[in-house]
Amino acid sequence: MEWFTAPDYWLSRLVFQRALAGLYLFAFLTAALQFRALIGERGMLPVPRFVERVPPRRSPSLFHVYYSDRFFAGCAWAGCAVSAALLAGLDSLLPLWGGMLLWLVPWALYLSIVNVGQTWYAFGWESLLLEVGFLAVFLGNGEVGPPFVVLFLLRWILFRVEFGAGLIKMRGDECWRKLTCLDHHHETQPMPGPLSWYFHHLPKPLHRVEVAANHVTQLVVPFLLFTPRPVATAAASLMIVTQLWLVLSGNFAWLNWITIVLALSAVRFPADPPTVPDAPLWYVVVVLAVSALLLGLSFRPVRNMLSRRQVMNRSFDPLHLVNTYGAFGSVSRIRYEVVVEGTADEVPRKDSDWREYEFKGKPGDPRRWPRQFAPYHLRLDWLMWFAALSPAYAGPWFGALVERLLENDRDTLKLLRRSPFPADAPPRHIRARLFRYRYTTWRELRETGACWERTYVREFLPPTRLAEEAQRS
Repeated sequence: MEWFTAPDYWLSRLVFQRALAGLYLFAFLTAALQFRALIGERGMLPVPRFVERVPPRRSPSLFHVYYSDRFFAGCAWAGCAVSAALLAGLDSLLPLWGGMLLWLVPWALYLSIVNVGQTWYAFGWESLLLEVGFLAVFLGNGEVGPPFVVLFLLRWILFRVEFGAGLIKMRGDECWRKLTCLDHHHETQPMPGPLSWYFHHLPKPLHRVEVAANHVTQLVVPFLLFTPRPVATAAASLMIVTQLWLVLSGNFAWLNWITIVLALSAVRFPADPPTVPDAPLWYVVVVLAVSALLLGLSFRPVRNMLSRRQVMNRSFDPLHLVNTYGAFGSVSRIRYEVVVEGTADEVPRKDSDWREYEFKGKPGDPRRWPRQFAPYHLRLDWLMWFAALSPAYAGPWFGALVERLLENDRDTLKLLRRSPFPADAPPRHIRARLFRYRYTTWRELRETGACWERTYVREFLPPTRLAEEAQRS
């Protein structure tokens, strides 16, 4: 069945699989280390409360059958272990069916997590990891050549990721059409990286070139993925370079990295393919049936992508098999940050000793330079960015966050860089204030050493204390 496989892409498959396993590892590690404070039994949005009101058909998950923090931790760490095994190449040591089952495990486990993760897992790269991870189940191992149709579907995902992102930009904010969005984006993006300040201060003509190049990469180059090599390889390579540029300029969890991994599957590496037997008939039937299903499910994402009312990052089925993507259809011109503070004073006053909580990734102290975290995902920091855009984004969970800080909850404090209060002396009151942040100029940086300058805007949350303490007083 020579028509079924593309043996020249055997090394592309190997690189793709190992890189994808590495991203799975980051995803499960993020879940294992953060879930208790976010969605655990005493989390801000507890899973038990969620599964009580949402039926399994809408969010298929192991945790509809049973949930405890210990069981969730076991699933997350099991996902880490399987991902590490795949990264080490265990699937290549198993028979074809065994390797497929091994790849199915992290997909099923991560689907179970995403489908109960609520707003903490409502990011496009969650669905993207699941969609790509499902296809990886059918990519095979060294017993067969890479199936041509699966390689095609991986390019189809990459096409939708890039072309969808390009369309949402052209239909959205006029600054993309005027080539001016990068005058603001590096300063107002959700989580700047260590080089974002420098990217922001690049000459404006270079920003125009960057935006124009982005439009070409997202609106023209994706079509070249379906041409013969070496054109397809060149197109995928250009996408990789573009994504690496984005990796340097910000912290976007594993969005850029999984796009790079997808592009690697379209790169034909110069290496002689090993001799392998023909694919067994059962494997051919399964792959073709799954491929037909996925192509059929592509109808709604394509319809959305071509619609004038295109939406970003939407799943159209509860298994996240085929989704629609897009990012930054609009770009903020001003950066706001919610600064959370606590005081030990019994009666809070303006001149009280208000101490600021420091988050790991989001801007806080103007003198603290941003760090690189991606592909690790700081979920609370990302949601704090949304909270600064509008209090409505924070409605479901911000009150619970404040309550946990008033209790000096250990799991919640682990999500932060530093708490200003000792473990045995929690604050009596918490407040939150909204500040406008802007990057300093070169001169201000030299004079003050601060990369940010911030200005108070308004109160976000008035001084608040635990209800039981308020009753006692």
